[in-house]
Amino acid sequence: MKALPFKIPKTEQVSFHTQVDEEKHFYDTLHQHPEIQVTLIEESHGTLIYGDYLGSFEPGDVFVIGPNAPHVFRNDASYYEAHSSKKAKALTFFFDRSTLGASFLDLPEAKGLVTLIEEAGRGMKFSGGHIEQLREKIRSLFRLEGLDRIIALIEILKDLSISSDFDYLSGQLFTKKVNEIEGKRLNDIFNFTMKEYSRPIQLVEVAEVANMTKTAFCRYFKQHTRKTYLDFLNEYRVGQACKMLRERDKPIAQIAFECGFNNLSNFNRRFKEVKSTSPSAFVKSLSY
Repeated sequence: MKALPFKIPKTEQVSFHTQVDEEKHFYDTLHQHPEIQVTLIEESHGTLIYGDYLGSFEPGDVFVIGPNAPHVFRNDASYYEAHSSKKAKALTFFFDRSTLGASFLDLPEAKGLVTLIEEAGRGMKFSGGHIEQLREKIRSLFRLEGLDRIIALIEILKDLSISSDFDYLSGQLFTKKVNEIEGKRLNDIFNFTMKEYSRPIQLVEVAEVANMTKTAFCRYFKQHTRKTYLDFLNEYRVGQACKMLRERDKPIAQIAFECGFNNLSNFNRRFKEVKSTSPSAFVKSLSY
């Protein structure tokens, strides 16, 4: 299985590529491409891995993925079940600095777009009720042709550049390209973690998945994700716990156990480290 790179199709008939993904689950292999990607999640839930970022996605979220940043939208396990009726759908378009013409970004009026392109390397997540107009503009883009298509693209990029309803995915610009071998190794590590997170995992196990010694693996993972493997594992476990807490059909202690935490105090401590609040306070906040 090859993880990287990912080639975006281009034709002479259009200046930028649009893509509708509508499958049982999204493409689940870590990949990267030189274009900037803007994705609107229409259906499905899951976890986005982006450089050193690990977080959930849900319908209505809009993501800006920077150029050459390794990433994967991984759907929850229920989307992989044989008889599941769930499906994943997303609208995505890709562009780069040359899409609007070599000198367009030199215009003083395009200063905001330049900033957006420069900051795209950190990745962005736009969400909430205040961006419904942005969502509609993205949807309409897929129905347009010719010059109207370019005008719609500029409108969307303008809205992205002036909106304050977003969070950066990463604390710093992602500039390190990951080659194909490293991409496959990271992808194997992520897949193993997402499959086995509900049970105790020893570092030596993950090191074997990466075909490395324990010491080499710890150094390698920190170098490529800017966090330790245990931090990554706990972030993923807490993310899964948040989804289960929102469903409100299981006690907190049971959720802690099902997400791989061996006792409630450890779960409470790790949850607060990641979410800056306790599990019980998180549940209470869902009522507001």
